[in-house]
Amino acid sequence: MNRILIIFLAIAAYFIAAGCTQEAQNKIGRAVQNYTGTDGVLDVYAGGVLVKRFIKIDKISTAASTSGSVARPYRYGYGILDENQNLVKDLGEKKVYFEFSDYSTSYIFYENPRG
Repeated sequence: MNRILIIFLAIAAYFIAAGCTQEAQNKIGRAVQNYTGTDGVLDVYAGGVLVKRFIKIDKISTAASTSGSVARPYRYGYGILDENQNLVKDLGEKKVYFEFSDYSTSYIFYENPRG
C-alpha cells in the first residue's frame, strides 16, 4: 500500500511541475536549493581583472519592483567577502550584503570547487 501511495504522489508531483510556468518551476527549484544549501562563489571583474570575490553564497536574487512583478536591473545576495580571493573563509572575513547590475557588471557565479 505504501509503495502505491509513493508512486501516486511522484506521478502527481510530476504533472503539477509540468503544468507550472518556467518561472514557477524556477521558484520551486530555488526553494529546494535554498533548503539544501549551496556553496556559491561570485567573482566580479573590471577590465578583465578579478576585483571582488564573495563565497558561501546560497542564492542570488533578482530585485522586484515595489509595484509588483517587474524585475529591477540588479541582483543581490549575502556572502563572505573573500578579501584574499583564496576561496576559503579566513579569520576576519565577514558576511556582507552585495548588489550588482545585470547590465554593466562582468561576473561569474559558480559552485565552490573547494567546497
